[in-house]
Amino acid sequence: MVNGVELDKSLQSIRYSRGSLQLLDQRKLPLETVYLDIRDSKDGWVAIKEMVVRGAPAIAIAASLSLAVEISNLGVFSGTPNDAASFVTNKLDYLVSSRPTAVNLSDAATKLKEVVQKAAATASEAWTVLQAYTEAAEVMLGDDVASNKAIGKYGASLIQKQKTDPKGISVLTHCNTGSLATAGYGTALGVIRALHEKGVLERASVQKHDHSIKAVIYEAILHLTSTIIRICKNKFLGSRLTAFELVHDNIPATLIADSAAAALMKDGRVNAVIVGADRVAANGDTANKIGTYSLALSAMHHGIPFYVAAPLTSIDLSLSSGQEIVIEERSAKELLNARGGLGEQVAASGISVWNPAFDVTPATVISGIITEKGVITKDETGSFDIKSFAQKVAAIP
Repeated sequence: MVNGVELDKSLQSIRYSRGSLQLLDQRKLPLETVYLDIRDSKDGWVAIKEMVVRGAPAIAIAASLSLAVEISNLGVFSGTPNDAASFVTNKLDYLVSSRPTAVNLSDAATKLKEVVQKAAATASEAWTVLQAYTEAAEVMLGDDVASNKAIGKYGASLIQKQKTDPKGISVLTHCNTGSLATAGYGTALGVIRALHEKGVLERASVQKHDHSIKAVIYEAILHLTSTIIRICKNKFLGSRLTAFELVHDNIPATLIADSAAAALMKDGRVNAVIVGADRVAANGDTANKIGTYSLALSAMHHGIPFYVAAPLTSIDLSLSSGQEIVIEERSAKELLNARGGLGEQVAASGISVWNPAFDVTPATVISGIITEKGVITKDETGSFDIKSFAQKVAAIP
């Protein structure tokens, strides 16, 4: 229980109590469950960079708490309240550099900087500033879980309403957006969980995206709850993580390769596609794990609604469009070697590699953006007015 919100009991990527932080090493899943002790912001930076923890919401929480743990274990801080605020600000800037595409991290850092600056303006002791930071970071942990459950509620209701038969819904998702990518419950996977809890999900399909393996695992569709998992990139985030979560929670699911998604849609086995987001521009253009764009194009061709599920913290109103989003490139080894770059070489020596971590899906092919405050839909011109939506919900107490 954090700030009155019960955390997800099934799977947790983040284990925290004041002065202690452990992150589930997601590189080792599903065969090993290993938690790493995070002692300070340097450990947090490395964990994010090396993808021990991943998923935009989880990255923001893990980074914030890594500094909270460092502060809790500082002992005595020699300096003024302003010195303490500068200390926190510099550490947050360092943490943001670990994953620049994920806007949740920079958004959390900005909010936490405001907290310490406000505290420094009135504090007589440096420790008061550091304490204010720790408490604010802990609030973010609890808020993330509540936010994800609200996203699940709005998303499940939306998908139910848009289907003639509100039962027997089959949803396709990409990569991992569940408890392992957040503080708990998940965003896109949270919607799938909510549909399952209502007893209306037929199957969840999870797409696996891999540049070398083209094997497809597809089970007979059961008239229960279900998801289709599309394998995500050469890190196998769909097969390793999303499939792991769904099996753990007894949600009927099917694993497919990225190349099978269009055929599955053509076969009439997908009612909706729902993905997460690392950053959403003001016009609705969305950066997400590589392969999302092609999935959206296929959904549009087959007349299937394509939804983005993300908290408002994933929206970056400072960017007018997706063209301004910085896309990270991952190591060439992830394509040249097996096991996400850790195994034996599988590609010819000397071949050049282009390995973007994300792509940008244009707002034109997105049906709606599901947030913790409701669903952002398009206006009469076919465009998203995200700024007006954000201002409207901000005015609601």
